[in-house]
Amino acid sequence: MISPRLLEILRSVLARGSPREWLFPGDIPGHPITRSAVGPACQLARQRSGITKPIAPHSLRHAIATHLLESGTDVRRIQLLMGHRSLSTTACYYRQKVVMCSLEFRSLIAKDSGRGNST
Repeated sequence: MISPRLLEILRSVLARGSPREWLFPGDIPGHPITRSAVGPACQLARQRSGITKPIAPHSLRHAIATHLLESGTDVRRIQLLMGHRSLSTTACYYRQKVVMCSLEFRSLIAKDSGRGNST
């Protein structure tokens, strides 16, 4: 579920006996990071990584769910991880993947027919 590098960092943090209260502390002592602070943190990470496309916390959630689906994770498990009440909410990732596969297939067919190949 998490990368080996992130796991290594988390183990290091926990081995030092920290965090004492929150893994992601906020600006206010004793409180976790707020939802409004997560967006700017995403933008800072995007800038530092050199990614040019826009990134938002929700796009990261979507990317994780899509990656899990593509790697064969059961849709019910994805539902639980995402905190969706309804399975139909989680199923939107499956529907989007089907549409993307259909578009890719059509593109391949168009390229193949443009070469004069027939099957």
